[in-house]
Amino acid sequence: MNLKNFLRLLKKMTVGGNGTSLDYRNKIIMAPMVRVGTLPMRLMALEFGADIVYTEELIDLKLMRSKRRVNAALGTIDFVDRSDGTIVFRTCANERQQLVLQLGTSDAERALSVGKLVENDIAGLDINMGCPKEFSIKGGMGVALLAQPDKAEYILTTLCKHLSIPVTCKIRILPDLNDTIKLVQRFATTGIAAIAIHARTRDERPQHAPHPDFIREIAKAVNIPVIANGGSKEFHNHKDLISFRDLCGATSVMVGRAAQLNVSIFRKEGMLPMNDIIVKYLKLSVDYDNAAHNTKYCVQNILKELQESPRGKQFLQCQTLQQMCEIWSLGDYCYRKQLELKERGNFGRREVAPGMLLDDDTSEGPEIKRQKKDIPPLEADVVQHNIAFLRSNYNSDTQLPKTKLYTYAGRNNLSIAQYETQRIDKLFRAICTFNGKRYTSSFWEKNKKQAEQGAALVCLLDIGEVTEDDLIKNGSILR
Repeated sequence: MNLKNFLRLLKKMTVGGNGTSLDYRNKIIMAPMVRVGTLPMRLMALEFGADIVYTEELIDLKLMRSKRRVNAALGTIDFVDRSDGTIVFRTCANERQQLVLQLGTSDAERALSVGKLVENDIAGLDINMGCPKEFSIKGGMGVALLAQPDKAEYILTTLCKHLSIPVTCKIRILPDLNDTIKLVQRFATTGIAAIAIHARTRDERPQHAPHPDFIREIAKAVNIPVIANGGSKEFHNHKDLISFRDLCGATSVMVGRAAQLNVSIFRKEGMLPMNDIIVKYLKLSVDYDNAAHNTKYCVQNILKELQESPRGKQFLQCQTLQQMCEIWSLGDYCYRKQLELKERGNFGRREVAPGMLLDDDTSEGPEIKRQKKDIPPLEADVVQHNIAFLRSNYNSDTQLPKTKLYTYAGRNNLSIAQYETQRIDKLFRAICTFNGKRYTSSFWEKNKKQAEQGAALVCLLDIGEVTEDDLIKNGSILR
Protein backbone atom coordinates (compact mmCIF):
# COMPACT_ATOMS: atom_id res chain seq x y z
CA MET A 1 0.00 0.00 0.00
CA ASN A 2 1.52 3.35 -1.03
CA LEU A 3 1.58 6.40 1.25
CA LYS A 4 -1.27 8.17 -0.55
CA ASN A 5 -3.64 5.23 -0.17
CA PHE A 6 -2.58 4.71 3.44
CA LEU A 7 -3.36 8.33 4.34
CA ARG A 8 -6.72 8.06 2.56
CA LEU A 9 -7.55 4.92 4.54
CA LEU A 10 -6.47 6.52 7.82
CA LYS A 11 -8.75 9.48 7.14
CA LYS A 12 -11.67 7.16 6.40
CA MET A 13 -11.03 5.29 9.64
CA THR A 14 -11.02 8.32 11.86
CA VAL A 15 -12.94 11.29 10.48
CA GLY A 16 -16.70 11.62 10.23
CA GLY A 17 -18.63 14.11 8.13
CA ASN A 18 -20.12 15.80 11.19
CA GLY A 19 -16.73 16.74 12.59
CA THR A 20 -16.48 13.68 14.83
CA SER A 21 -13.77 11.04 14.83
CA LEU A 22 -14.52 7.34 14.67
CA ASP A 23 -11.72 4.85 15.08
CA TYR A 24 -12.66 1.17 14.74
CA ARG A 25 -9.50 -0.13 16.41
CA ASN A 26 -9.53 -1.67 19.89
CA LYS A 27 -13.26 -1.11 20.36
CA ILE A 28 -16.14 -2.96 22.00
CA ILE A 29 -19.20 -2.50 19.83
CA MET A 30 -22.93 -3.10 20.18
CA ALA A 31 -24.03 -5.04 17.11
CA PRO A 32 -27.00 -4.16 14.90
CA MET A 33 -30.03 -5.98 16.34
CA VAL A 34 -33.45 -6.00 14.69
CA ARG A 35 -36.04 -4.16 16.83
CA VAL A 36 -33.58 -3.95 19.74
CA GLY A 37 -31.02 -1.39 18.58
CA THR A 38 -33.28 1.64 18.96
CA LEU A 39 -32.29 4.79 20.84
CA PRO A 40 -32.92 3.72 24.49
CA MET A 41 -30.85 0.53 24.14
CA ARG A 42 -28.04 2.31 22.32
CA LEU A 43 -27.81 4.97 25.03
CA MET A 44 -27.67 2.31 27.74
CA ALA A 45 -24.91 0.45 25.90
CA LEU A 46 -22.84 3.63 25.70
CA GLU A 47 -23.42 4.41 29.37
CA PHE A 48 -22.25 0.93 30.34
CA GLY A 49 -19.06 1.13 28.31
CA ALA A 50 -19.66 0.34 24.64
CA ASP A 51 -17.34 2.36 22.41
CA ILE A 52 -19.53 2.26 19.29
CA VAL A 53 -23.21 1.41 18.84
CA TYR A 54 -24.98 0.30 15.66
CA THR A 55 -28.61 0.93 14.83
CA GLU A 56 -30.87 -1.92 13.91
CA GLU A 57 -30.84 -2.56 10.17
CA LEU A 58 -32.80 0.22 8.45
CA ILE A 59 -34.05 -0.39 4.91
CA ASP A 60 -33.03 2.14 2.25
CA LEU A 61 -36.49 2.65 0.74
CA LYS A 62 -38.03 3.38 4.12
CA LEU A 63 -35.42 5.99 4.94
CA MET A 64 -35.73 7.54 1.49
CA ARG A 65 -39.41 8.30 2.07
CA SER A 66 -38.74 9.82 5.48
CA LYS A 67 -38.49 13.46 6.46
CA ARG A 68 -35.73 14.74 8.74
CA ARG A 69 -37.09 16.71 11.68
CA VAL A 70 -35.50 18.47 14.63
CA ASN A 71 -37.58 17.47 17.65
CA ALA A 72 -36.89 20.21 20.19
CA ALA A 73 -39.24 18.68 22.76
CA LEU A 74 -37.19 15.48 22.97
CA GLY A 75 -33.82 16.89 21.95
CA THR A 76 -33.63 14.43 19.06
CA ILE A 77 -33.32 14.24 15.31
CA ASP A 78 -36.23 12.24 13.93
CA PHE A 79 -36.60 10.69 10.50
CA VAL A 80 -40.36 10.44 10.06
CA ASP A 81 -42.18 8.32 7.49
CA ARG A 82 -44.05 10.81 5.31
CA SER A 83 -46.85 8.36 4.58
CA ASP A 84 -47.97 7.43 8.10
CA GLY A 85 -46.01 9.57 10.58
CA THR A 86 -44.13 6.71 12.23
CA ILE A 87 -40.56 7.20 13.40
CA VAL A 88 -38.13 5.38 11.12
CA PHE A 89 -34.98 6.47 12.95
CA ARG A 90 -34.43 8.63 16.04
CA THR A 91 -31.07 9.80 17.36
CA CYS A 92 -29.67 12.41 19.73
CA ALA A 93 -26.47 14.32 20.42
CA ASN A 94 -25.43 11.96 23.24
CA GLU A 95 -24.64 9.19 20.75
CA ARG A 96 -23.73 11.16 17.65
CA GLN A 97 -19.98 10.63 17.76
CA GLN A 98 -20.27 6.88 18.37
CA LEU A 99 -23.26 5.96 16.22
CA VAL A 100 -23.13 3.78 13.11
CA LEU A 101 -26.28 3.36 11.04
CA GLN A 102 -26.62 -0.06 9.46
CA LEU A 103 -28.33 0.06 6.09
CA GLY A 104 -30.16 -2.71 4.29
CA THR A 105 -29.74 -2.12 0.56
CA SER A 106 -29.16 -3.82 -2.76
CA ASP A 107 -28.62 -0.69 -4.83
CA ALA A 108 -25.69 1.74 -4.81
CA GLU A 109 -27.73 4.78 -5.84
CA ARG A 110 -30.35 4.23 -3.15
CA ALA A 111 -27.64 3.63 -0.58
CA LEU A 112 -25.92 6.87 -1.53
CA SER A 113 -29.19 8.78 -1.36
CA VAL A 114 -29.69 7.56 2.21
CA GLY A 115 -26.07 8.23 3.08
CA LYS A 116 -26.41 11.85 2.01
CA LEU A 117 -29.64 12.14 3.99
CA VAL A 118 -28.13 10.96 7.29
CA GLU A 119 -24.38 11.64 7.10
CA ASN A 120 -24.50 14.74 9.29
CA ASP A 121 -26.36 12.90 12.06
CA ILE A 122 -24.21 9.77 12.38
CA ALA A 123 -20.54 8.89 12.74
CA GLY A 124 -20.46 6.01 10.26
CA LEU A 125 -22.52 4.01 7.76
CA ASP A 126 -22.49 0.20 7.61
CA ILE A 127 -23.86 -1.98 4.83
CA ASN A 128 -25.55 -5.18 5.96
CA MET A 129 -24.10 -8.12 4.06
CA GLY A 130 -24.64 -10.73 6.74
CA CYS A 131 -28.34 -11.03 7.52
CA PRO A 132 -29.56 -14.52 6.51
CA LYS A 133 -33.28 -13.79 7.01
CA GLU A 134 -35.64 -14.48 4.11
CA PHE A 135 -36.82 -10.87 3.92
CA SER A 136 -33.29 -9.60 3.29
CA ILE A 137 -32.35 -12.35 0.85
CA LYS A 138 -35.50 -11.91 -1.27
CA GLY A 139 -34.72 -8.21 -1.55
CA GLY A 140 -31.15 -8.91 -2.63
CA MET A 141 -29.87 -7.49 0.65
CA GLY A 142 -27.93 -8.92 3.58
CA VAL A 143 -26.07 -12.14 2.94
CA ALA A 144 -27.44 -12.23 -0.63
CA LEU A 145 -24.86 -9.57 -1.52
CA LEU A 146 -22.04 -12.03 -0.78
CA ALA A 147 -23.22 -14.03 -3.78
CA GLN A 148 -23.01 -10.86 -5.90
CA PRO A 149 -19.54 -9.52 -5.11
CA ASP A 150 -19.49 -7.14 -8.08
CA LYS A 151 -22.64 -5.41 -6.86
CA ALA A 152 -21.43 -5.41 -3.24
CA GLU A 153 -18.10 -3.91 -4.28
CA TYR A 154 -19.82 -1.23 -6.34
CA ILE A 155 -22.06 -0.24 -3.43
CA LEU A 156 -19.08 0.13 -1.10
CA THR A 157 -16.97 1.98 -3.66
CA THR A 158 -19.78 4.42 -4.42
CA LEU A 159 -20.34 5.22 -0.76
CA CYS A 160 -16.65 5.55 0.09
CA LYS A 161 -16.16 7.89 -2.84
CA HIS A 162 -19.07 10.22 -2.16
CA LEU A 163 -19.67 10.26 1.61
CA SER A 164 -17.71 12.24 4.19
CA ILE A 165 -18.15 9.62 6.93
CA PRO A 166 -16.48 6.21 7.31
CA VAL A 167 -18.17 3.32 5.50
CA THR A 168 -18.02 -0.29 6.70
CA CYS A 169 -19.77 -3.57 6.01
CA LYS A 170 -20.77 -6.56 8.12
CA ILE A 171 -20.55 -10.02 6.53
CA ARG A 172 -20.71 -13.71 7.35
CA ILE A 173 -17.92 -16.12 6.50
CA LEU A 174 -18.17 -18.27 3.38
CA PRO A 175 -17.89 -22.06 3.71
CA ASP A 176 -14.34 -21.92 2.33
CA LEU A 177 -11.68 -19.91 4.18
CA ASN A 178 -9.71 -18.93 1.08
CA ASP A 179 -12.85 -17.70 -0.66
CA THR A 180 -13.67 -15.60 2.39
CA ILE A 181 -10.18 -14.10 2.50
CA LYS A 182 -10.33 -13.19 -1.19
CA LEU A 183 -13.72 -11.56 -0.76
CA VAL A 184 -12.62 -9.50 2.25
CA GLN A 185 -9.44 -8.44 0.45
CA ARG A 186 -11.57 -7.31 -2.46
CA PHE A 187 -13.86 -5.28 -0.21
CA ALA A 188 -10.85 -3.75 1.56
CA THR A 189 -9.75 -2.11 -1.71
CA THR A 190 -12.99 -0.08 -1.90
CA GLY A 191 -11.86 2.27 0.87
CA ILE A 192 -13.98 0.89 3.71
CA ALA A 193 -12.79 1.84 7.19
CA ALA A 194 -13.33 -1.60 8.76
CA ILE A 195 -15.17 -4.87 8.27
CA ALA A 196 -17.23 -6.78 10.84
CA ILE A 197 -17.28 -10.55 10.41
CA HIS A 198 -19.84 -12.89 11.93
CA ALA A 199 -18.00 -16.16 12.50
CA ARG A 200 -20.74 -18.34 11.02
CA THR A 201 -21.85 -19.15 7.49
CA ARG A 202 -25.11 -18.17 5.85
CA ASP A 203 -26.79 -21.42 6.91
CA GLU A 204 -25.46 -21.59 10.47
CA ARG A 205 -27.43 -20.30 13.45
CA PRO A 206 -26.61 -19.38 17.07
CA GLN A 207 -26.74 -23.02 18.18
CA HIS A 208 -23.83 -23.78 15.86
CA ALA A 209 -20.30 -23.17 17.09
CA PRO A 210 -18.58 -20.08 15.60
CA HIS A 211 -15.34 -20.29 13.61
CA PRO A 212 -12.84 -17.92 15.24
CA ASP A 213 -10.05 -19.52 13.20
CA PHE A 214 -11.56 -18.02 10.04
CA ILE A 215 -11.51 -14.52 11.49
CA ARG A 216 -7.96 -15.02 12.74
CA GLU A 217 -6.69 -15.85 9.25
CA ILE A 218 -8.69 -13.05 7.63
CA ALA A 219 -7.28 -10.49 10.08
CA LYS A 220 -3.77 -11.50 9.04
CA ALA A 221 -4.59 -11.03 5.37
CA VAL A 222 -5.94 -7.45 5.35
CA ASN A 223 -4.76 -4.03 6.51
CA ILE A 224 -8.09 -2.69 7.77
CA PRO A 225 -9.62 -3.22 11.23
CA VAL A 226 -11.45 -6.54 11.56
CA ILE A 227 -14.33 -6.67 14.04
CA ALA A 228 -15.11 -10.14 15.42
CA ASN A 229 -18.77 -11.08 15.94
CA GLY A 230 -20.63 -14.27 16.78
CA GLY A 231 -19.39 -15.26 20.23
CA SER A 232 -22.35 -14.21 22.38
CA LYS A 233 -23.13 -17.76 23.47
CA GLU A 234 -19.93 -17.71 25.54
CA PHE A 235 -20.23 -14.11 26.77
CA HIS A 236 -20.97 -13.88 30.49
CA ASN A 237 -19.00 -10.77 31.43
CA HIS A 238 -16.81 -8.03 30.00
CA LYS A 239 -13.67 -10.18 30.12
CA ASP A 240 -15.29 -12.73 27.83
CA LEU A 241 -15.63 -10.08 25.14
CA ILE A 242 -11.92 -9.38 25.23
CA SER A 243 -11.11 -13.08 25.24
CA PHE A 244 -13.17 -13.67 22.09
CA ARG A 245 -11.53 -10.72 20.34
CA ASP A 246 -8.09 -12.09 21.19
CA LEU A 247 -9.08 -15.63 20.20
CA CYS A 248 -10.07 -14.29 16.79
CA GLY A 249 -6.95 -12.17 16.46
CA ALA A 250 -9.29 -9.29 15.62
CA THR A 251 -8.93 -5.56 16.05
CA SER A 252 -12.25 -5.15 17.88
CA VAL A 253 -15.24 -7.17 19.06
CA MET A 254 -18.96 -6.80 18.40
CA VAL A 255 -21.68 -8.03 20.78
CA GLY A 256 -25.27 -8.84 19.82
CA ARG A 257 -27.37 -11.42 21.64
CA ALA A 258 -25.53 -11.12 24.95
CA ALA A 259 -26.24 -7.37 24.97
CA GLN A 260 -29.86 -8.00 24.04
CA LEU A 261 -30.28 -10.13 27.17
CA ASN A 262 -28.38 -7.80 29.49
CA VAL A 263 -26.87 -4.66 28.02
CA SER A 264 -24.67 -4.18 31.10
CA ILE A 265 -22.39 -6.86 29.58
CA PHE A 266 -20.33 -3.82 28.53
CA ARG A 267 -19.57 -2.89 32.18
CA LYS A 268 -16.03 -3.67 33.27
CA GLU A 269 -17.27 -3.66 36.88
CA GLY A 270 -19.72 -6.49 36.24
CA MET A 271 -23.28 -6.93 35.06
CA LEU A 272 -26.28 -5.36 36.82
CA PRO A 273 -29.41 -7.22 37.98
CA MET A 274 -32.19 -7.67 35.46
CA ASN A 275 -34.66 -5.42 37.29
CA ASP A 276 -32.16 -2.55 37.35
CA ILE A 277 -31.75 -2.90 33.59
CA ILE A 278 -35.50 -2.91 32.97
CA VAL A 279 -36.11 0.15 35.16
CA LYS A 280 -33.37 2.12 33.41
CA TYR A 281 -34.59 1.00 30.00
CA LEU A 282 -38.20 1.97 30.73
CA LYS A 283 -37.16 5.43 31.96
CA LEU A 284 -35.17 6.05 28.78
CA SER A 285 -38.10 4.80 26.70
CA VAL A 286 -40.33 7.36 28.40
CA ASP A 287 -37.73 10.14 28.14
CA TYR A 288 -37.37 9.60 24.39
CA ASP A 289 -40.99 8.63 23.67
CA ASN A 290 -40.00 5.22 22.35
CA ALA A 291 -42.80 3.28 20.68
CA ALA A 292 -44.68 1.12 23.19
CA HIS A 293 -44.56 -1.99 20.97
CA ASN A 294 -40.79 -1.66 20.57
CA THR A 295 -40.29 -1.11 24.30
CA LYS A 296 -42.39 -4.16 25.08
CA TYR A 297 -40.42 -6.34 22.66
CA CYS A 298 -37.09 -5.34 24.20
CA VAL A 299 -38.26 -5.95 27.77
CA GLN A 300 -39.61 -9.35 26.72
CA ASN A 301 -36.13 -10.24 25.48
CA ILE A 302 -34.67 -9.23 28.83
CA LEU A 303 -37.28 -11.19 30.80
CA LYS A 304 -36.88 -14.37 28.71
CA GLU A 305 -38.43 -17.30 30.64
CA LEU A 306 -39.57 -14.92 33.40
CA GLN A 307 -42.38 -13.88 31.07
CA GLU A 308 -44.17 -16.86 32.63
CA SER A 309 -43.82 -15.41 36.14
CA PRO A 310 -46.76 -13.48 37.68
CA ARG A 311 -45.06 -10.16 36.91
CA GLY A 312 -44.14 -11.35 33.42
CA LYS A 313 -47.71 -12.38 32.64
CA GLN A 314 -48.94 -9.02 33.89
CA PHE A 315 -46.41 -7.31 31.65
CA LEU A 316 -47.52 -9.25 28.58
CA GLN A 317 -50.99 -7.70 28.93
CA CYS A 318 -49.57 -4.17 28.69
CA GLN A 319 -50.20 -2.01 25.64
CA THR A 320 -48.84 1.39 26.68
CA LEU A 321 -45.67 2.77 28.26
CA GLN A 322 -47.78 3.89 31.22
CA GLN A 323 -48.98 0.35 31.87
CA MET A 324 -45.46 -1.10 31.59
CA CYS A 325 -44.02 1.51 33.91
CA GLU A 326 -46.62 0.89 36.58
CA ILE A 327 -45.42 -2.71 36.95
CA TRP A 328 -41.96 -1.42 37.91
CA SER A 329 -43.27 1.43 40.11
CA LEU A 330 -42.59 4.07 37.45
CA GLY A 331 -46.21 4.98 36.76
CA ASP A 332 -46.03 8.49 38.23
CA TYR A 333 -42.71 9.14 36.49
CA CYS A 334 -44.20 8.13 33.14
CA TYR A 335 -47.34 10.21 33.61
CA ARG A 336 -45.44 13.36 34.63
CA LYS A 337 -42.85 12.98 31.88
CA GLN A 338 -45.39 12.42 29.12
CA LEU A 339 -47.34 15.45 30.31
CA GLU A 340 -44.15 17.51 30.33
CA LEU A 341 -43.22 16.40 26.80
CA LYS A 342 -46.70 17.18 25.52
CA GLU A 343 -46.54 20.67 27.02
CA ARG A 344 -43.16 21.15 25.33
CA GLY A 345 -44.73 20.37 21.96
CA ASN A 346 -43.97 16.70 21.43
CA PHE A 347 -46.59 14.83 19.45
CA GLY A 348 -46.80 11.09 19.02
CA ARG A 349 -48.40 8.55 16.73
CA ARG A 350 -51.88 9.31 18.11
CA GLU A 351 -51.68 12.89 16.87
CA VAL A 352 -50.64 11.91 13.34
CA ALA A 353 -53.08 12.74 10.56
CA PRO A 354 -52.78 12.67 6.76
CA GLY A 355 -50.95 15.53 5.14
CA MET A 356 -48.86 16.30 8.20
CA LEU A 357 -45.40 17.36 7.07
CA LEU A 358 -42.86 18.96 9.29
CA ASP A 359 -41.17 22.25 8.62
CA ASP A 360 -37.77 22.35 6.96
CA ASP A 361 -34.78 20.55 8.39
CA THR A 362 -33.63 23.52 10.45
CA SER A 363 -36.91 24.00 12.33
CA GLU A 364 -36.56 24.26 16.09
CA GLY A 365 -39.77 22.53 17.04
CA PRO A 366 -42.49 20.16 15.89
CA GLU A 367 -44.36 22.73 13.83
CA ILE A 368 -46.81 21.18 11.42
CA LYS A 369 -48.02 22.31 8.06
CA ARG A 370 -50.59 20.82 5.72
CA GLN A 371 -49.90 19.36 2.34
CA LYS A 372 -52.18 20.17 -0.56
CA LYS A 373 -54.29 17.09 0.22
CA ASP A 374 -56.49 18.36 3.06
CA ILE A 375 -58.38 16.08 5.40
CA PRO A 376 -62.10 15.99 4.55
CA PRO A 377 -63.88 18.00 7.27
CA LEU A 378 -66.18 16.15 9.65
CA GLU A 379 -69.78 17.24 9.87
CA ALA A 380 -70.86 18.76 13.17
CA ASP A 381 -72.99 15.79 14.17
CA VAL A 382 -70.14 13.25 14.13
CA VAL A 383 -69.14 12.06 17.62
CA GLN A 384 -65.34 11.88 17.77
CA HIS A 385 -62.86 10.56 20.36
CA ASN A 386 -59.15 9.75 20.16
CA ILE A 387 -59.43 5.98 20.60
CA ALA A 388 -56.95 3.49 19.15
CA PHE A 389 -57.96 -0.05 18.24
CA LEU A 390 -55.37 -2.43 19.71
CA ARG A 391 -55.92 -5.90 18.26
CA SER A 392 -54.04 -7.68 21.04
CA ASN A 393 -56.75 -6.58 23.51
CA TYR A 394 -59.17 -9.05 21.94
CA ASN A 395 -58.61 -12.78 22.33
CA SER A 396 -61.30 -13.81 19.84
CA ASP A 397 -63.31 -12.33 16.99
CA THR A 398 -66.45 -12.44 19.13
CA GLN A 399 -64.91 -9.80 21.40
CA LEU A 400 -64.06 -7.35 18.60
CA PRO A 401 -65.81 -3.94 18.75
CA LYS A 402 -67.66 -4.44 15.45
CA THR A 403 -68.89 -7.85 16.61
CA LYS A 404 -70.05 -6.45 19.95
CA LEU A 405 -71.89 -3.63 18.17
CA TYR A 406 -73.49 -6.14 15.78
CA THR A 407 -74.65 -8.26 18.73
CA TYR A 408 -76.00 -5.18 20.52
CA ALA A 409 -78.01 -4.22 17.43
CA GLY A 410 -79.57 -7.68 17.18
CA ARG A 411 -80.37 -7.78 20.88
CA ASN A 412 -82.18 -4.44 20.66
CA ASN A 413 -83.86 -4.93 17.25
CA LEU A 414 -81.79 -2.15 15.65
CA SER A 415 -80.33 -1.90 12.17
CA ILE A 416 -76.71 -3.00 11.97
CA ALA A 417 -73.98 -0.36 11.80
CA GLN A 418 -72.77 0.97 8.45
CA TYR A 419 -69.17 2.04 7.83
CA GLU A 420 -67.73 4.62 5.47
CA THR A 421 -63.93 4.64 5.17
CA GLN A 422 -61.65 7.48 4.08
CA ARG A 423 -58.08 6.82 2.96
CA ILE A 424 -55.31 9.40 2.55
CA ASP A 425 -51.78 8.19 1.83
CA LYS A 426 -51.36 5.13 4.08
CA LEU A 427 -53.77 6.25 6.78
CA PHE A 428 -57.44 5.34 7.26
CA ARG A 429 -60.41 6.83 9.09
CA ALA A 430 -63.85 5.26 9.30
CA ILE A 431 -67.22 6.79 10.16
CA CYS A 432 -69.67 4.42 11.80
CA THR A 433 -73.39 5.17 11.40
CA PHE A 434 -75.56 3.49 14.02
CA ASN A 435 -79.06 4.18 15.33
CA GLY A 436 -79.22 7.63 13.77
CA LYS A 437 -75.81 8.83 15.02
CA ARG A 438 -72.33 8.91 13.45
CA TYR A 439 -69.04 8.08 15.15
CA THR A 440 -65.34 8.24 14.34
CA SER A 441 -61.94 8.18 16.01
CA SER A 442 -59.40 10.95 15.52
CA PHE A 443 -56.72 8.23 15.61
CA TRP A 444 -55.92 7.45 11.98
CA GLU A 445 -55.25 3.73 11.60
CA LYS A 446 -52.95 1.92 9.17
CA ASN A 447 -55.67 -0.12 7.46
CA LYS A 448 -59.40 -0.11 6.78
CA LYS A 449 -60.30 -2.93 9.16
CA GLN A 450 -58.64 -1.27 12.14
CA ALA A 451 -60.22 2.08 11.30
CA GLU A 452 -63.69 0.49 11.32
CA GLN A 453 -62.98 -1.22 14.65
CA GLY A 454 -61.84 2.12 16.09
CA ALA A 455 -65.05 3.83 14.96
CA ALA A 456 -67.08 1.00 16.48
CA LEU A 457 -65.23 1.51 19.78
CA VAL A 458 -66.26 5.17 19.82
CA CYS A 459 -69.87 4.08 19.28
CA LEU A 460 -69.69 1.46 22.05
CA LEU A 461 -68.36 4.11 24.43
CA ASP A 462 -71.20 6.49 23.54
CA ILE A 463 -73.94 3.88 24.08
CA GLY A 464 -72.41 2.67 27.33
CA GLU A 465 -71.28 -0.80 26.22
CA VAL A 466 -67.70 0.04 27.25
CA THR A 467 -66.49 2.62 29.76
CA GLU A 468 -63.73 5.18 29.50
CA ASP A 469 -61.99 3.47 32.41
CA ASP A 470 -62.02 0.20 30.43
CA LEU A 471 -60.43 1.90 27.44
CA ILE A 472 -57.81 3.67 29.55
CA LYS A 473 -56.97 0.38 31.25
CA ASN A 474 -56.40 -1.47 27.96
CA GLY A 475 -54.48 1.41 26.38
CA SER A 476 -57.05 2.44 23.76
CA ILE A 477 -57.29 5.85 25.42
CA LEU A 478 -54.27 7.59 26.89
CA ARG A 479 -55.10 9.53 30.02
